[in-house]
Amino acid sequence: MRNEPVGILGGVGPMATVYFMQRILEMTDAGRDQDHLDMLVWNHASIPDRTAYIVGDSDQSPGPVMAEDARALERAGATFIAIPCNTARAFLDEVQQAVAIDVLDIVAETVSAAQEAVPDLTTMGILATDGTLRSRIYHDTASARGIKPVEPDDVVQKDVMSMIYDGVKAGMPVSRDRFDAAVEHLRGKGAQAVVLGCTELSILQTDLEVDEPDVIDSLDALAARTVTLAGGRLR
Repeated sequence: MRNEPVGILGGVGPMATVYFMQRILEMTDAGRDQDHLDMLVWNHASIPDRTAYIVGDSDQSPGPVMAEDARALERAGATFIAIPCNTARAFLDEVQQAVAIDVLDIVAETVSAAQEAVPDLTTMGILATDGTLRSRIYHDTASARGIKPVEPDDVVQKDVMSMIYDGVKAGMPVSRDRFDAAVEHLRGKGAQAVVLGCTELSILQTDLEVDEPDVIDSLDALAARTVTLAGGRLR
């Protein structure tokens, strides 16, 4: 293992950052401590809410804060940066311009994982925050690859937001039935794969022990790329 630390710009949200680190550890083929990745983690929970800014409910942009955090990680010795948050992808260009090291694109990694899981993928469902859907980061990436993006109807999307904010972010339980209903809704609209385009949904997938090959976890996609880019071996 190269002793070149990964920078993790976290806190968006805090629990997703912890889960991201856990998935990196679980995915790394390691027989001893020294085989694991070195990580520099800035779990910056007070970064302004990404969705609130994107949908116009807040005038506090998280972009400048995240850019400064990226600079701090670079100064600390990070060789590249991973941000375990999908909505924050809307500010990727601003963060990347602040540093000379690479900042991974969680959306691109997730769509690639969906294409690998479902060969000849033509239609992809998106479960994400209102902010992620509004920013169209998944829509644009999918469309550029010839994949039709599908998002939930309004009523289902409202429940997705409730699972994220009233459930995972608030530390409250969410039933498997609610999660499955959202996935089945998108399958019913023709989705051959459903991406969990929110890291809180990644947490929920883990907690509910969901293991379906057409449900693509953005946190896992980013973690796998982080391990390999850092020179580690995947299990």
